[in-house]
Formats: sequence, C-alpha cells, structure tokens
Amino acid sequence: MSAPVPPSTLTTFTASDGDNLAVQDWPVAEGAELRGVVVLVHGLGEHAGRYEHVARRLNQWGFAVRGYDQYGHGESGGVRGGLPSPMRLVDDLGDMVDSVRARTPEGIPVLVLGHSLGGLVAACYAVAHPARIDGLILSSPALATRLNGFQKLLLGVLPHIAPRLRVGNGLEPRWLSHDPAVEAAYRSDPLVHDRISAGLALFIAESGPRVVAHAPLWPVETLLLYAGADRLVDPVGSRAFSSTAPPRRVTCHCFDELYHEIFNEADSRPVFDALQRWLAERF
Repeated sequence: MSAPVPPSTLTTFTASDGDNLAVQDWPVAEGAELRGVVVLVHGLGEHAGRYEHVARRLNQWGFAVRGYDQYGHGESGGVRGGLPSPMRLVDDLGDMVDSVRARTPEGIPVLVLGHSLGGLVAACYAVAHPARIDGLILSSPALATRLNGFQKLLLGVLPHIAPRLRVGNGLEPRWLSHDPAVEAAYRSDPLVHDRISAGLALFIAESGPRVVAHAPLWPVETLLLYAGADRLVDPVGSRAFSSTAPPRRVTCHCFDELYHEIFNEADSRPVFDALQRWLAERF
C-alpha cells in the first residue's frame, strides 16, 4: 500500500527587499526517496496554486515542489502586474532558489520549472547564475511577444514616461487550452488578474531576445516544451532558441496542436511523458 500523500503547506517568504511572497510546498510522500526539488514559477496574471496537478505528478516521481506567487501576483505583495525594478522577478527567483538550497540535503538536485512569463524569468536566472541550479524546465516560455503596430508604439513610449502605468495584459482565456473547463476555471479564479505595467511589458519584450541570443552557449541542462499552436506567446521565440542551442544541453519538444498551457491541455499526456523521460534520464 502506497504512503498517503501529505498535504501542501502555505507559508510566507520575505524577499530581500522586504516584500512578502506567498509560498506553497508540495512534499513527496513520507518514506519516498527524494530525487530532487523543483522550484515552480508561474506565468503572467496567475498564481502557483494553478499548478497543483503538476506538483502532484512531480511528487509521484520523487520530486518535492516549491511554488510561489511572483511579486504583484496571487497572494503575494505588490501592485498587481507591477514591476518596481527591471530585475525584480529574477531576483525573487534567486532568493527562492537560495532558500531551497539551504534546506535541501547536499547532493539532491535543485531544478526550476517556469511557464510563460515564469519561463522567461527562469531562463534569465539561468543565464545569470547557471551554477546555482542543476536543471531547467521551460514551458511555453515568453521568448517572443505578439504585438501589433500600436502596441509596439506604446511599448516604445510608455516605459519611459509612465513605467508604472498598468493596462490590460490582452491575454484571451479561450486560447489557454482546448479544454473549456480550464478557461472557465481561469475566468472565475479570484487570484487571477489581467494587469500589466509598462515596465513589466518592457522586461518581457527585451529579455526574450536576450535569452535567445545566449542559446548557442546555453549553460544549464534544459528541457524546452512549447506549443506550436500558441496564440498567447509567439512560438517563434522557442523555435529560434532551440535552433541554435547545443542539443546535448537542451532537449526540445514542440507540441504542434496544443495551445499555450500545455500542462492543462485536453490531452496533456505527451507533455507529462516528455517531462518524465527527461527527468528519469538525468536525475
């Protein structure tokens, strides 16, 4: 008989600048072998609680998970969709990785899994601090944006004259997944918001190309999973990254028919299978 699944725990983490971040931990079952710890970074406008099913799947494979609500998201402090400094989200991830490292037994790998905006934040962190993590999983990372001419004009002006101005992020929930239940849950979730500041928009627009430019010398064992039919994040960024990244360092899977939230798709089995294979081969 398998050991009972321990409940997740909710705590508060104080970032280096004093702001509070909401943290959720999903431990492995009591007595199970701990193969690694995964730090989970969610996407724009959402929160870590939406990844319960992902965390539980990782628990089954022997990986403990620590997710957190990024600054200005979910139950964490900060202005919804705001960004007080250009590298704030990356610095917060660094604080979270350091806290996980401090409480994880020596020899146990620490990985980061980031989705969408979280994937971009995680990739930026990997470029800056490759030695501090043992593996990286990118899910539909925001490496390229979908902007029309007017949005590009605003992005060229607003961050310089009104970096704290917040507008709707333009994400259409119907393009999250082919599963209508995912859209309905997203729309009714009180912790989901649709705000984005000019400063955060600029971070996304500028950081994606910088990450792609680093691909030829990519420093971290990475699994890139992205949706070929993504209408929220342009998959051209992931294609550009994978085309120049060293294949021995970066494993890439494109799911041609899937929408943005690949772990929430009507049939997500191929995505979880690819993740499990990669983890089994390396950890």
